Amino acid sequence: MARLTRAQQQARTRASVLAAARQEFVEHGYGQAKVDRIAERAELTRGAVYSNFPSKRALYLAVLLDLVETAGGADATVLPGSVGDALGSFARVWLERLPLTEDTAAGGRLHLRSLVGVVDDDRHRAVLAQLARLEALLLALGLEACSPERPARLVRLAEIAVTLLGGSGLLAELAPGFGDPFDRARACAHLAHLDLSDTWAPPHLPYVTPATPCQDPWTPPTGLVDRITGSPVDLGADGLVVVLGAQRLAAAEEAVRSARPGEQVTVAAVTGDPAETGALVRLRTGDLITCLRRVFPPRTWEPLRLVVDDTARLAEAVGLTDVGDGTEAAVRVRDGAVVARAGGRGAAHAAATSGTDHDTHPREVGT
Repeated sequence: MARLTRAQQQARTRASVLAAARQEFVEHGYGQAKVDRIAERAELTRGAVYSNFPSKRALYLAVLLDLVETAGGADATVLPGSVGDALGSFARVWLERLPLTEDTAAGGRLHLRSLVGVVDDDRHRAVLAQLARLEALLLALGLEACSPERPARLVRLAEIAVTLLGGSGLLAELAPGFGDPFDRARACAHLAHLDLSDTWAPPHLPYVTPATPCQDPWTPPTGLVDRITGSPVDLGADGLVVVLGAQRLAAAEEAVRSARPGEQVTVAAVTGDPAETGALVRLRTGDLITCLRRVFPPRTWEPLRLVVDDTARLAEAVGLTDVGDGTEAAVRVRDGAVVARAGGRGAAHAAATSGTDHDTHPREVGT
């Protein structure tokens, strides 16, 4: 029998730890779970567990991420007929995660991807707030695609839907059995009738420092995967590349709204803490996108690409030597070269609007 390579042995150990941890979290929940018991279940030492996962929180997030990445469901092939249809369908898909009455309390929380008691510090709460805004943007872009005859920004509508569904999940955890999920799905569909007068005109954008013109070589990394489609990202294409720290993810909308029509926009989330913050970003975006793709065809978000740059390879290619939660930088690529660079607040808008062939003011949507 052939000996396992070191990489194969590490993969096997990691899989054993994840399987044991999932059993532990199902039986005891996050708060009462013990790393020592996880090690015992996996027939490993405590040190072997920590050599793969630096903390119990990192291990819990890895278990949830594994659940998300193995979730089934076929992708939609056609757009819903209306914004209301889309909201109702999305709500039904999302509400499928509500635990069944026979689930244990801890097992139900796992099914809900519960983060109650897991995210217990201000830094990660700030990251969750930014992730919620990114989630609302992705849902809104799907909704906007359902009403091309009525160009409108529907982010505020998406935020309300995400809030309603998030509250449903919390109620299912704290008061299981309360409420009818079908009523909530119908309520989400009726949100489409709200007139929120939503516009895209952030007051700070006209005052953002312009990008710096340049003509630098562009040597992007390969092998990065788009979180939306699951396909490799072609970073050699012309377009906008935006690098955002975990506490600046909401600035993704500045890239989407400011980019030239049809231009590829690649948003890269970076973090110096891939085991916890990076896993949290992957978990929340992956969970949402799994639901979205069952309602909207993956092409809905073209030409947006979303990657998680845990190793900062793309950030390094952009020219960043140090990244953190507050990172915000962007470059514009044309004909295989970087032709504009921007950093700080509003970087995506500055890079997107560089040059003389683009309006220098933010595009308003919904006016």
